[in-house]
Amino acid sequence: MTPSPRRPRTMTLPTLPHTRRRFLARAGALGLAAPLGLVGSPSSAGLLPVPDLAGAPICRVAAAGPAASGALRPIRLAWNASAICTAAAPVAKESGVFARHGLDVEFVNFGGSTEQLLEAIATGKADAGIGMALRWLKPLEQGFDVKVTAGIHGGCMRLLGATSAGATSLEALKGKVIAVSDQASPAKNFFSLLLAKRGIDPEREVEWRVYPMDLLNLAVEKGEAQALADGDPRTFLWAKDARLSEIANNLSAEYHDRTCCILALRGSLVRDERPVAAALTRALLEAGTRVAHDPGYAATVYAGYGGKGSVDDLAAMLRSHTHHHHPLGAELKQQIAAYIDELKTVKVIRARTDAKQFAERVYADVLS
Repeated sequence: MTPSPRRPRTMTLPTLPHTRRRFLARAGALGLAAPLGLVGSPSSAGLLPVPDLAGAPICRVAAAGPAASGALRPIRLAWNASAICTAAAPVAKESGVFARHGLDVEFVNFGGSTEQLLEAIATGKADAGIGMALRWLKPLEQGFDVKVTAGIHGGCMRLLGATSAGATSLEALKGKVIAVSDQASPAKNFFSLLLAKRGIDPEREVEWRVYPMDLLNLAVEKGEAQALADGDPRTFLWAKDARLSEIANNLSAEYHDRTCCILALRGSLVRDERPVAAALTRALLEAGTRVAHDPGYAATVYAGYGGKGSVDDLAAMLRSHTHHHHPLGAELKQQIAAYIDELKTVKVIRARTDAKQFAERVYADVLS
């Protein structure tokens, strides 16, 4: 059965009742024992097969050790409950992963600006947060005392075009209007990069027009825009409309293994309580691996926090992401530096910013 949905609010989310927690834990255990499978074919539904992760290093690290004894360390984790890319967080909470790593995690559903969120982490109003790299890198350029410790997953942003307007390829978007939620959205930043790499000036040859997030598809339907760019769960659900075509997503072509969602921690937590920083990072990576192994269980948990869409749709979304891939260390620094150099080309990052130095400054290795 599917848990009754919970309305997202900009406040601390309550924990689930004990009986519901027990149900979800049992559902997860049954789900992990079942064979993995896909809903539909990868080619027709845009879904990625989940590899066998039993031998992955993060699985061995995460699985080691009994449940933590003694008092749990309170942690305030900022997240966006309406963004399915953060599904590892509720999975970690409801499956007991946080507790097993010695953590008592309190969720703060953050609805403010990215700058306010990073300031909240830097000043200790929150201990950590999960968010989009392409939303956070520009504010991090300002020097917030916040450290990135892991990539959480890739995927979850989509560019959809109106078939009737011929908006079925990146090249066909030249001269077209693309609806976005704001001019600094991760989707606008990412698809600007894709357009630029294909010889289309994303500022002069495409118009980005802002609409309320939930009305982007309506703007296309009314003909005010010929395409839209945003994130799941909205874009995945909108893509089911036969009048829309998925032109690209943020796993397209050269971005097939690039992370989009990252974990960032308060700088003082990394410096002064490294074991706690490591525990939180490990817990979320373990939960991400569980999302990849059992998207049905993860979808059930996320639905209980108010996730939009049916459990089947939410599970299909999670399969289309790369929750099995968690870049760390040199790989993550290389990805951050690549984003910085690319964002310079579309004038999001200052030209004088040194990409490698930036990556070294914002990344912290807490697991070695």
